[in-house]
Amino acid sequence: MPILYIETNFLMSIALGRDAEAGNLLLNPPASVEIAIPEVCCMESLSALEGEQKRRFRFSNELNLQISQLRRDLTSVSASSLLSYLDMSFRENENLLNNIKNRLFIALESIAANATTIPLSPEVIRATLSNSLVFEEPTDNLIFQTILSHARTKAEEVKILLTGNMKDFTQPTVKEALQNAGINLYFSKTSSFLGWLESQS
Repeated sequence: MPILYIETNFLMSIALGRDAEAGNLLLNPPASVEIAIPEVCCMESLSALEGEQKRRFRFSNELNLQISQLRRDLTSVSASSLLSYLDMSFRENENLLNNIKNRLFIALESIAANATTIPLSPEVIRATLSNSLVFEEPTDNLIFQTILSHARTKAEEVKILLTGNMKDFTQPTVKEALQNAGINLYFSKTSSFLGWLESQS
C-alpha cells in the first residue's frame, strides 16, 4: 500500500483554505493509501494557529482604533461610510479566525481518525541534531528526519511526499536523502496527488 507523507504545511493549507481538496482527503482518505504524518506536526500546526490568532488580534485592534476615530466625526458622509465598512471588516475578521480554527481542528480530528502518526524516537532526535541539511528551521529538520526514519522502515512500499514547502524539499541534498529513503514522488497540491493516484488504477 502506498504511503503518503504529509506535514505541517498540509494542515495549515487546510486551515487557511489554500488547498481546496486537502481537507476532504483527510476526511475521506482513499482505502488504497496510508496517510502518515509526524506527531510533531500537530503541535507545530497549533503553534502556527497561535501566530495567526495574534495577527488577527493585531488587525482587530487597529480596526478598533480606526473605528473609534471615525465615530467622532459627526458630519462627514465618507467617515460614516468608512465606519460601516470597518465595522463589517471587524466582524468578518473574527469570523475568519473562527473558520481557520475550526478547519484546523477538523483536520486534526481527521488525523486522529484516519492517519498514522509517527512518534519521535531517540534516533530521530540525534539525527536532527547532527544533520541540519538545508533547513534553516530546526523544527523543519525534525519533521524531515522523522519522515526519513519512518520511510526507511517501509522498504517495499511506494512512498510519496505531499508538501507545500517545495522550496526546501526539492533542494538537491534533501531530494537525495528522500530518494535514499525510497521517497521518489513529490506533490505540492492534493489535486496533483489525486490525479496521480487515479492514473494508477
